[in-house]
Amino acid sequence: MTDLLISYGLVLLFALIAAESAGVPLPGETALIGDNIGYWIGRTGGRALLERWGPVRRYAQRALPPGERFFARHGGKTVFIGRFVAVLRVTAAWLAGITHMSWWRFFLWNAAGGIVWATGVSLLAFYFGKAAADAVATYGVYALIVIVVGAVIAFIVMRLLKKRLEPT
Repeated sequence: MTDLLISYGLVLLFALIAAESAGVPLPGETALIGDNIGYWIGRTGGRALLERWGPVRRYAQRALPPGERFFARHGGKTVFIGRFVAVLRVTAAWLAGITHMSWWRFFLWNAAGGIVWATGVSLLAFYFGKAAADAVATYGVYALIVIVVGAVIAFIVMRLLKKRLEPT
């Protein structure tokens, strides 16, 4: 098993992240290459699929023109903010492709969003980790118990909110 992970681990990780970024709901974080694949899938085949598939054809004919106007005005912001919002993270790339947002504009906003997201998460993890380590060093086991209980409560609240916000 270790040999398989060493030999193919990065390739499998790449495939997982690329598929998640292309719109397949898989666990993993987005990577620029996956978003670009999602963009090109939307650009080259997304519109044809929407216009060809019977049940969504009429809806697509009504929704695509306003979508194109929206992405012409707010596409960059949508792609950038999509890095921080779970549903948009999966859909922004192929929506940008379907609405024919220019690739360079998509690429620049996508890269900016990825850089800001990665930097922000890294700094947040660093400073929260440092604060937790300082608290444990100062207050010992009591601080560790408070941190663990706080993390469990935060996890439960997040799960409940996610379940409540999910469409049924």
